[in-house]
Amino acid sequence: MHAQDPPREHQVVNPATEEVVATVPATAPHDVDAAVVRAAAAQSRWAALAPADRARLLRRFASVVDAHVEELAWTEVREAGHPVGNARWEAGNVRDLLDYAAGGVERLNGRQIPVAGGVNLTFAEPLGVVAVIAPWNFPMPVAAWGTAPALAAGNAVLLKPAETTPLTALRLAELALEAGLPEGLFQVLPGAGPVTGSALVDHPGVAKVVFTGSTAVGREIMAKCAAGVKRVTLELGGKSPNIVFADADVARAAAAAPGSFLDNTGQDCCARSRILVQREVYDDFLARLEPAVREFTAGDPADPATLMGPLISAAHRERVRGYVPEDAPALIRGQVPEGPGHWYPATVLAADPGDRTAVEEIFGPVAVVLPFEDEADAVRLANATEYGLSGSVWTRDVGRALRVSRAVAAGNLSVNSHSSVRYSTPFGGYGRSGLGRELGPDALDSFTETKNVFLSTEEQQ
Repeated sequence: MHAQDPPREHQVVNPATEEVVATVPATAPHDVDAAVVRAAAAQSRWAALAPADRARLLRRFASVVDAHVEELAWTEVREAGHPVGNARWEAGNVRDLLDYAAGGVERLNGRQIPVAGGVNLTFAEPLGVVAVIAPWNFPMPVAAWGTAPALAAGNAVLLKPAETTPLTALRLAELALEAGLPEGLFQVLPGAGPVTGSALVDHPGVAKVVFTGSTAVGREIMAKCAAGVKRVTLELGGKSPNIVFADADVARAAAAAPGSFLDNTGQDCCARSRILVQREVYDDFLARLEPAVREFTAGDPADPATLMGPLISAAHRERVRGYVPEDAPALIRGQVPEGPGHWYPATVLAADPGDRTAVEEIFGPVAVVLPFEDEADAVRLANATEYGLSGSVWTRDVGRALRVSRAVAAGNLSVNSHSSVRYSTPFGGYGRSGLGRELGPDALDSFTETKNVFLSTEEQQ
């Protein structure tokens, strides 16, 4: 093999043990060509089905996933190092989203628009073949965010999982066939982003690209899609604020904070990794935060008591370390297991607003705490970043909660909560956190073209 040749296979490594759990063939560009041809043929048959029949098959797919939730969860534990409780939720989210999307198939309605001289109708028609490029941090649910509504709208889907986490995606494709979805309609193409991903983005037979990942790669994909004049949805980076006002339930806010930036070991675009605390309660909040962080146990992902697993890879651990050297002074530093595994301790730092750790996405179990003076200062600090994905506001004042939520430039805000994602509500970011919205009642619309038809009612001679 020449040095420039892409790898023909990828090893899947358990990040908690560093053991190889599988070897997966990589998809070459000519394989992508063949997959697009199969997908286009399957899509024409799928779109021709009565909406009720498409909905029925998607519900059957959801039912088959439900029967395999435990299997999928343990696969996620092995390939991604997710605690088993989290992995069960992720598999269940795939099931729930398929079921929810199925409910939208028969409600994907056009309109009748009053016009002179006839009747005007609009139709929501599928785009064709959609490429979904999924990340490694939430392999199952994020793959479903693009796949489920695209299928419900009548499209075919080519899913490229991350090289490090292809196993659950491959299994979902098998379960789709078991459920009775047409062969070729939902295909999984493992491989490297610069090879398989690029081939999908560049392919003239792909009508839309859904990408979740870094802002840098998102820019490249957006430029490629512009060249091909094709649709794109991007869910990119984040550096979300967690704003705690002095009138909040400080004990509750401190107890909830660790989960907001340590869940999935901080490998979450929605992580509230900038904790902004009003100066009057800053010391009290930190005193309460420390025991809460230490109780967020890191350990064996197979243990139901574990709350935090390892980072995805040794390379990613080095990236996180590049932001926080081991000898850096920390307000709080947790414990991690000894021995194999890509472990990194929960870390809380004091920072100035312009520090790298305060403005750049670290994508690890690291948060910074900054004091603020008043409501205007809180909003200024919250918006002092290029990202705008998510965030939280803690206050007992309903008026303040609404004012601050409207003033913070982010797509998903929670008040007295850290909950960002529900399959029934829109999800997406402002600024360099992305483009478009996923999930919710309007998700299917982003996978359709609107066709306008005018029927003349003038009497024919």
